[in-house]
Amino acid sequence: MKDHTSHVYFEEESMSLEDKIGQDYVQAMKARDSFASSVLSFLRAQIKNIKVDKRLEAVPDEEVLGVIKKQVKQRLDSITQFKAGGRADLAEKEEKELVLLKTYLPPEMSAEALKKIIEEVVSSTGASSIKDMGRVMKDVLARLAGQADNQTVGALVKERLSKI
Repeated sequence: MKDHTSHVYFEEESMSLEDKIGQDYVQAMKARDSFASSVLSFLRAQIKNIKVDKRLEAVPDEEVLGVIKKQVKQRLDSITQFKAGGRADLAEKEEKELVLLKTYLPPEMSAEALKKIIEEVVSSTGASSIKDMGRVMKDVLARLAGQADNQTVGALVKERLSKI
């Protein structure tokens, strides 16, 4: 469990993401990996909150991905703030947590593939100006299924629509 860099998202198709996180948490505890166990424990708590709030038996992978993405965004924000405040030690800790969290996300889509999807959506929706950005973004994000960062997508869509 010490190697926190490989992607585990598609490792076992039959196991839910929630179960995989739980299993990895148990392995981290057994391996006395306090770093991984604390990150995964917090993630499990966030998932449990969804279970309680929505009275679910199991949380769907899409919602678990949403929790992970929220945690990734928080880590990115914290890293920026810690670096600005001269706290490299805290920024480094957040970066390690970020690497671990990203292993549970699907691999990022390449910029070329992303631009191709944006191009397809622009032509299929008949987008003609930057005013159509909301409609284009909605369609693009639906097709991506979380395989790209929303800010990156937004920047590429804006760039594409400004060329019309």
